[in-house]
Amino acid sequence: MMFDDFDDFDGAEGDRLISSTRGDYDLEENVLRPKTMEDYVGQDKVKENLSVYMSAAKARGESLDHVLLYGPPGLGKTTLAHIIANTMGSQIRVTSGPAIERSGDLAAILTNLDDGDVLFIDEIHRLNHTVEEILYSAMEDYALDIIVGKGPSARSIRFPIKKFTLVGATTRAGLLSAPLRDRFGIICRLEMYLPSELQRIVARSAKTLGISIEEDGSYEIARRSRGTPRIANRLLKRVRDFTAVSGGETVTRASARAALEKMEIDEIGLDETDRGYLRALIEKFHGGPAGLETLAATVNEDVNTIEDVYEPYLLQLGLIARTPRGRICLKGGYEHMGVTPPEGTEGNKQISIFQEE
Repeated sequence: MMFDDFDDFDGAEGDRLISSTRGDYDLEENVLRPKTMEDYVGQDKVKENLSVYMSAAKARGESLDHVLLYGPPGLGKTTLAHIIANTMGSQIRVTSGPAIERSGDLAAILTNLDDGDVLFIDEIHRLNHTVEEILYSAMEDYALDIIVGKGPSARSIRFPIKKFTLVGATTRAGLLSAPLRDRFGIICRLEMYLPSELQRIVARSAKTLGISIEEDGSYEIARRSRGTPRIANRLLKRVRDFTAVSGGETVTRASARAALEKMEIDEIGLDETDRGYLRALIEKFHGGPAGLETLAATVNEDVNTIEDVYEPYLLQLGLIARTPRGRICLKGGYEHMGVTPPEGTEGNKQISIFQEE
């Protein structure tokens, strides 16, 4: 079976509705963000443990230990940071690793924190190395070591700061240096969501936004949201638009399905970009193995974008595999694209990792 031309394959990650990175689609994200642990859906183990740690810290009258949250984008790391601050009765200061360019920028932030405040640093793995070193003494000793002067006359001055809680968020925990990672007393990994959990999030968001939605409609959106609340909320808003323009007042399963088909998002959450990747692998390379650089050139996309953005979800679903020889399409990938797998193709029939029993 042959496929259509690949000329229409557009790999612009910023234009993808099912991108888990934050974009212009997510301007209402703060409105939808839950404020308490009770309203926060999913991540039960993380919520339970954090609740214990916060209750114990409040009972002792101390600041919460430093917290590292890691996992794929869009799972609620920023939301958890705000909930931690709300629960502890503290103010939160939000910044990101790339935004702190100089050690003086971090020093200015730290000296303006009050006792018990929460400093949230998103993408903490992207901190400048010099800036990161300032954090070591701040996290351990609640002090800033400042060098005054130059050359032989230079001396170090220790400047005390108030006790605070650092909440770091990262999608790449492996890129954190060992000295920084070891200074976090609480480390939590966020998992992908099940459709039933995403359905509750969609229903809650619909109520907040004043959208009438049926249970089947919310589930239809949830199961195509790639296990990610940010994507679920984004799709809800776009389905609302399609439903309203078509004259509907309530999002039903039929209207949700029709809208998602218009957006070219299929039953397991793949869009045309993902399918274009699979088409290229099957059509151009006979299922592989194909080298990453060669494959990236074929679909006209950057190597890093292919590796960090497109492939993780395809790998999680068991549609492709990374091997020492290159990328190969597994049996599930062929079947999802409606192609009969060649004899001896590796892999079992594709089953979504987010599918519930």
